[in-house]
Amino acid sequence: MADGPVLSAGCKNVVADAVTAILHAVGEDPTREGLQNTPARVARAYDELLIGYSIDPIALLNNALFDVTYSEMVIVTDIDFYSLCEHHMLPFIGKAHVAYIPDKKVVGLSKIPRIVEVFARRLQIQERMTRQIAELIDELLNPLGVGVVIDGLHMCMAMRGVSKANARMRTSALLGSFADKPKTRSEFMDHIGPVTRTLL
Repeated sequence: MADGPVLSAGCKNVVADAVTAILHAVGEDPTREGLQNTPARVARAYDELLIGYSIDPIALLNNALFDVTYSEMVIVTDIDFYSLCEHHMLPFIGKAHVAYIPDKKVVGLSKIPRIVEVFARRLQIQERMTRQIAELIDELLNPLGVGVVIDGLHMCMAMRGVSKANARMRTSALLGSFADKPKTRSEFMDHIGPVTRTLL
């Protein structure tokens, strides 16, 4: 296996060996046809799923900040994301809604989904990811306010434990005027609507 963006070739071999051990532990035969290449495939998959560790989010945005005279709310809704929960390493998926009120600077539109992607493609919990997105935008743009809301469907809750497949989790991070001004917060929440039910 070749070096990847997150895992070196040596690390991929370590992951592959661990997957082989898991297959043995659950009573499978890693040499049977359907599983022969599974350990290597899993190692390559983690290299892709965890690519957020290899990307500097500040560098990602530094060349996409623009001086603009605009002070109304900017909202990007329904940003799909896929992440792995750090507790069980099972997927959680959903949609992120991001808003900010500029103060002299705006960020290129495509960069907001990229910010979500950078933090989602790590071992995560939804609460921390929500805060990281808001704090990065706040740090780099110094806007009048930032609001981030994330709706998530967690496989660790849908597939195991309480097995509640229809449960959704909503988290929010509100900074500046989104935290201080109920009218601003209400406008943002009205724009994004109720918890997103269809996340797939």
